Amino acid sequence: MNEFDPAALDCLAALADEQGFERAAQRLAITQSAVSQRLRALEAQVGQPLVVRSRPLRLTEAGKVLLRFARQLQALRVDVARELGERVAPQSRLAIAVNADSLATWVLPALDGVVQQGLREGYGLELVVDDQDFTHDSLRQGAVLGCVSTVAEALQGCRVHPLGVMRYVAVASPVFMVEHLQGDPIQGLHAGNFADTPFLVFNRKDDTQVQWVSQAFGVRSPRLRERFVPSSEAYVRAVAMGWGVGVAPEIQVRPRVDAGQLVVLRPDIGVEVALYWHQWQLQGRGALLDQIGQALAQGAQRALGG
Repeated sequence: MNEFDPAALDCLAALADEQGFERAAQRLAITQSAVSQRLRALEAQVGQPLVVRSRPLRLTEAGKVLLRFARQLQALRVDVARELGERVAPQSRLAIAVNADSLATWVLPALDGVVQQGLREGYGLELVVDDQDFTHDSLRQGAVLGCVSTVAEALQGCRVHPLGVMRYVAVASPVFMVEHLQGDPIQGLHAGNFADTPFLVFNRKDDTQVQWVSQAFGVRSPRLRERFVPSSEAYVRAVAMGWGVGVAPEIQVRPRVDAGQLVVLRPDIGVEVALYWHQWQLQGRGALLDQIGQALAQGAQRALGG
C-alpha cells in the first residue's frame, strides 16, 4: 500500500474532532471542497469508506484504524519540531482521555507544567472526559493518544503504567443525616432503608454507588433511587446541599468533611478504584507523550500515593 498523504490524514483527524465538514475546514483553514477531496482520495486509496456522513459525522472501523495512525503521526511531528527547535504548527493538539473525578482533583495540577510548556512552544493539550471504565475505548478507537483508565491490560502497541488507587467514600450533609438517617453515620443507613434513600449518581455509566452499597450491606446488584448530577464539582456541591447520599473520591470531599459540611457514612467501607495510564508507544527523544505520562505519574503519586 502506498504511503498516506499527511494532509489527508489531518483532514480525517479534523473530521473526527469536529464531527462535520464545515468545522473541519475552518480548523484546517481550507475549503469544505478541499476537505471532501482529500477524504475521497484517502478512501479511494484504502478502497472503503472512512466516515459515515451523518449528523454528527462518525468514523467507520477502517476510519478508526487510520485515525490512530493520524494521531500518532501528528504527535511525532510535534516531537520532531520541538527537538529541532522549530515552532510547532498552531493547530497541533495532543488529546488524552481522563475520568471526570481525576480531572476534578489531581490531573490539572499534575499537567500544569506540560500545559505551560505548550503555551510557550505552540502545541495544545486536549482533555477528553469520560467514565474511567470507558476512556480506554477512546484510546482503542484512535480518538486519543493516551488515557487514564481502570483497565490494567495494555492494548497492542501501547504501554501501561499504574497510577495509584482512588478511594471513594459515602457522604451526606448534616441536615440530610438528621432528616433521613437519624443523624447516625454508622447505623442510620442500613439494609432496610437504602432502597428508599436517594443516591446521587454522576451518569448512567456510573456504578460506584452500587458497588458501595453491595460492600456495605452484602446485597448483589442493589436497586437505588438515583438522582443524576453529571459534574464532579456540582455532584459534591449537591451532596452538601442535602440532595442525597453521594459516593465520591475521598480526596475531593475531605475539605468539606473537615469543615463539617459533609459526614462520612460507614467510614470502614470504601470503593477502591485502581487507575492506570495508557499511551501509544512512539519513538523519539523526549517525546511529549512520555512527558505527559511522567507528569501524570508524579501527580498521582502526590495525590493518591500511586
